Amino acid sequence: MRITLLDRVREQLMSGALKGLLSNYSTISKTLVDKTREREKALRLADYTCYSRFFLHPTPTDKVILFFHGFTAVPQQFVPIGEAFFQAGYNVLIPRLPGHGLAGNWDKKNPPPLPQNRVTYQEFGLEWLDRARFFGEKIVVGGLSGGSTLAAWLTLECPDKIDSGLIFAPYLSNTNKLVDLVVRLFNFYFEWKTPPGAVNYGYEGFYMPALRLFLDMGDEVLARAKSIPAAPMLIVSSECDRAVGRREPQKLFKVAVKLQPKCRYINFEKALNIPHNMMTKEEGNESQDLVISLALDYVANC
Repeated sequence: MRITLLDRVREQLMSGALKGLLSNYSTISKTLVDKTREREKALRLADYTCYSRFFLHPTPTDKVILFFHGFTAVPQQFVPIGEAFFQAGYNVLIPRLPGHGLAGNWDKKNPPPLPQNRVTYQEFGLEWLDRARFFGEKIVVGGLSGGSTLAAWLTLECPDKIDSGLIFAPYLSNTNKLVDLVVRLFNFYFEWKTPPGAVNYGYEGFYMPALRLFLDMGDEVLARAKSIPAAPMLIVSSECDRAVGRREPQKLFKVAVKLQPKCRYINFEKALNIPHNMMTKEEGNESQDLVISLALDYVANC
């Protein structure tokens, strides 16, 4: 599967106008930004927070960071940590996930057009992984929740192409087995409950099949980690996370570290009050800077 998907994506990227631009970094950078913005404007996104974000230096950097935002969320979720990595000397790519950030009156009768097949996300991840190689000698992938599950999948799918992974609150399971069962068996519409004073970046609701695929991808990640050496991963969870369980992230670390000793695991204690959406203060994490500093340290020393 790895060779088939990656070869197909690379062939698409190398075709046409882009093929003749590979030797010119500034042109490649401008082309990527302009073409992405052109496509996203044609889609009619909800607002500025939904557009893919790029923090690029005038030349390729030693490491380039590729972030995937959370399920139903938008790229704005990774702007604070993206800016921090940029200031530390890294190029940063934060693409908008397929089907996310679109304008519309979304509700139970008119749900947002989220992908229903995990291959859609996996091909998307491989596509951006291939693009990222033009912006740095080494590639770091990262994400939150469903985006983190995708990043973890990439560390196992392409460990030879990835320097390290930043796996924040990966969606490998819910807070208990009963909720896992509900996600797997039922197809109802679910609406997020945003804490008072916090911002919800992205869609307010979704039908279960759109979430279920990440649970399936998580099963694949856990199974493959037992026999395939992953790229080094920093796996992060929190005692105050009410969206995903801590059991499976711990399990992922325990199996991954046996084959990849550079893996690390951090679990934030309750006293820190770090929620599932831990990437920004706007989403309710007053300890945003702690999360960022731990990520910077891991990438610098991995």
